[in-house]
Amino acid sequence: MNAATLQQLKYPIGQFECPDTITKKHIDDWISVLEEFPIKFEALVKHLTKEQLDTQYRPEGWTIRQVVHHIADSHHHSYTRFKWALTEDKPVIKPYNEADWAALNDSKTAPIQMSLEHIKAIHYKLVYLLKGLSQADLNKSFIHPETNSEILLSYNIGNYAWHSNHHYAHIENLLKRKAWM
Repeated sequence: MNAATLQQLKYPIGQFECPDTITKKHIDDWISVLEEFPIKFEALVKHLTKEQLDTQYRPEGWTIRQVVHHIADSHHHSYTRFKWALTEDKPVIKPYNEADWAALNDSKTAPIQMSLEHIKAIHYKLVYLLKGLSQADLNKSFIHPETNSEILLSYNIGNYAWHSNHHYAHIENLLKRKAWM
């Protein structure tokens, strides 16, 4: 497999590109993605067989099952990071090694329904929280220690809308390549 093909499999919708100026429309559109994602995502994966769930979406990538569990873990972390930034002054968040988490037994073998339910719950809470944020709240931030960068909450909303669509596309593209949909 050539590098361009692998890059397309890794980033089927491209990498997140945040606009220089984040408008209310951007925020509203991103929140809509987060609000609609759990049901759309569940519909994509709930009927897959064990063998399909245990198929990698790309060479040396995670299985569909691992991606489902990763989204639950990642979006749970994101929700916590929003809460920290809203209640503390530029908190330094705790990073985690996503690859190590995806290699754990629960990510590799657990039924996906538990994470699908978790994604629904965390998105319900997150969207409710985000819809009530003021402009001052959107300008609050946290510090990511791996890059020592300040992440604005407005940016993070877009990043997690992208993250939802990014992993959805991983799975949808695999299902299309395998003629499973």
